[in-house]
Amino acid sequence: MKKENSIILFNQKKVRRHWDDNKEQWYFSIVDVVAVLTDSSNPRRYWSDLKTKLKQEGSEVYEKIVQLKMTAPDSKQRQTDCFITEDLLRTIQSIPSPKAEPFKLWLAKVGYERIEETENPELTFERAMQTYLKKGYSKEWINQRLKSIEVRKELTDEWRQRGMKEGLEYAILTDEITKAWADKNVKEYKKLKRLKKQNLRDNMTNLELVLNMLAEASTTEISKKKKPKSFPQNKEVARQGGHVAGTARKEIEAQTGESIVSPENATDLRLENKNK
Repeated sequence: MKKENSIILFNQKKVRRHWDDNKEQWYFSIVDVVAVLTDSSNPRRYWSDLKTKLKQEGSEVYEKIVQLKMTAPDSKQRQTDCFITEDLLRTIQSIPSPKAEPFKLWLAKVGYERIEETENPELTFERAMQTYLKKGYSKEWINQRLKSIEVRKELTDEWRQRGMKEGLEYAILTDEITKAWADKNVKEYKKLKRLKKQNLRDNMTNLELVLNMLAEASTTEISKKKKPKSFPQNKEVARQGGHVAGTARKEIEAQTGESIVSPENATDLRLENKNK
């Protein structure tokens, strides 16, 4: 397992974190977060008391604590209680502190927006458009990205109809499509673009997005015609759909003499847009 430990600063205070390359998850030191949000003179004791309270309340988050070795203030490696982002945010809700209040308000706002989007799906695209504009993407890129979300939704709806399970099976099928058109699986593709937790599609160029859409749209149409009944059959359809876009990629590369699968990521794309 490849491990990467680092420190991030929050209000000028250090929070240790660890990147799990296999699970593609950040793990954060809970004691460090408690120290930031509570200003407690003894954050370890504070976390110990809170942990006991969570356990007594039967909170599921208690069962999700992961112990990882991290560098302590004395420079020694010590076992440290850690959470992934989702479980960390749930725990923050249980911390009665003014500094935790902005997180709680943000979570309430996000939850309300999700309810609104369920009732009116168009809001999802409107909010996505505004988010991408604020991040500095070009309008041309944003239009492609929003279209790719629509194409992806049609594909996952088709997978659901074929009895595929969200999560691992979707990830494996996506990997098959990506390998077939880009000659790289998702993890290899993200490594090329120097990504960790970031969304791969948010870091694709216009042409990469177009070919990825072609691959996913082709997979959807082939699936509708062939109606695969098993997971292996769906994998074969995914490869066939990806192969359609892979053929197009090779033809374009032959004509241009340039590779379409690019190491450029979102930072590069936004910088290019800013310099136009």
